[in-house]
Amino acid sequence: MSKLMDYALSPPKRVIVTVSLLLAALIGVADYATGHMLSLAPLYLIAICWACWAAGRRAGLVLAAVSAVIWLVADMATGYSYPNRTILYWNALMLLVLFIGVVLLLAAFRAAHDHLEETVQLRTAALQQEMADRTRAEQAKLQAERLATVGTMAAKMAHEVRNPLGSITLNLDLVGKEIAELAGDSKHSAEEGRLLVEEIRSEIHRIKRVIDDYLQFARPREPKRQPLAVNALLEHRLAFLFDTFEQARVKLRTEFDPTLVDVHADADQIWEAVLNLVQNSLEAMPDGGELFVSTRREDKQALLRVTDTGTGINPEQLALVFRPFFTTKTAGTGLGLAVVQQIAVENGGYIDCDSVEGRGSTFTIFLPLAERS
Repeated sequence: MSKLMDYALSPPKRVIVTVSLLLAALIGVADYATGHMLSLAPLYLIAICWACWAAGRRAGLVLAAVSAVIWLVADMATGYSYPNRTILYWNALMLLVLFIGVVLLLAAFRAAHDHLEETVQLRTAALQQEMADRTRAEQAKLQAERLATVGTMAAKMAHEVRNPLGSITLNLDLVGKEIAELAGDSKHSAEEGRLLVEEIRSEIHRIKRVIDDYLQFARPREPKRQPLAVNALLEHRLAFLFDTFEQARVKLRTEFDPTLVDVHADADQIWEAVLNLVQNSLEAMPDGGELFVSTRREDKQALLRVTDTGTGINPEQLALVFRPFFTTKTAGTGLGLAVVQQIAVENGGYIDCDSVEGRGSTFTIFLPLAERS
C-alpha cells in the first residue's frame, strides 16, 4: 500500500487514499464472506469515486486497479468454478475497464466543475471591482459637484477680499514711512513702529496665501494631458529638494518601476500633487524620518506612492483627509489634499490613503497609462 501511495500527495489526500483502500479491502472481505453469492462489485465504486473526487484522477486510477485485484483475489479464494479459467481473469479485466471509465468520466467532470468555479470566482471578483470603481466614481462625481458649489462661493469671497488687501498693503508702506518721520517727536522708537507694521504685513500675507489656495481650488487650471514619463519627471524634480530634505533631517528613498510606460496626464499638475504630498509628509515628520517615493505599473494603471514614517492619521481623521477645509494643522486651510484629489480626478485617476497612527502614511495616486499608437 505504501508503494501505491509513493507519489506526491498532501497529508489530507493521503488520508483519503488510505481510507479508500481500507474500504475497498472491507468490500473484498464481504465479497469473500458471502461466497460471491451477492453482487458486491458495484460497491467498489464508492471507494474509487471518493478517492478520485477528493484526491484526484491518479488516486482514482490507483483505487480502480486495487479494487479489481481485490475482487479477483476474493473470487479466486472462494473457489468459484468457471467452465474456463480465463473467464475469471476476463471478468476482473472488464471490472477494471469499467472502474477506469468511471474514474476518467468523474475526473473530467471534476475538472469542468473546478474550471467553472474558478470562472465564477474571477467574474465575481471582476464584478466587485467594477462595482467598487463605479461607487468611487459616483462619490468623486458627487464630491466634485459639491466642490464646484463651494468653489464658486470661495472664488467670489476671495475676489471681494483680495482687492482691499492689496490696498491695505500699499497703505502699510506709507504708514511705515510716516512712522520713521514721526519717530523723532515721539518717545517710542521707529523700530517699535516698524515691528508692528511688519506683524500686520505678515498677517496680510497669510490671508493672501489662504485666498490663493481658495482660488486655486475654486478655479483649477484645465489639465493639458499628454504622454508623460513620470519616472523621469520625479527623478528630475526631486533632485531640487535635496537641500530641503537635509534641513528636515529626512532621508529620501526612491524606487521607480523600469517597466512603467508613459502616463496620460499634465506634468505640472502631477508634480504639484506630488510636491503637496511631500510637504505634508515633511510636516508629519518634525523630528526627521524617511520618505519613500515609488512608482509601479499595475494592469492599465500607474501607481505613484509617497510614504512617510511620520505621525500617521487616526481612523476617524483618515475618512476625512480629502474633505475640503478639513485639517489638523493650526495654520492650514484644509485644501491641500483636496487639491491633490482634484488633480488626480482631473487627470483621469484617483487617490487613496493608508495610514497607521504613530507609524506613518502612504498616499497612492492612480493614473491611466498613455495609449500606444
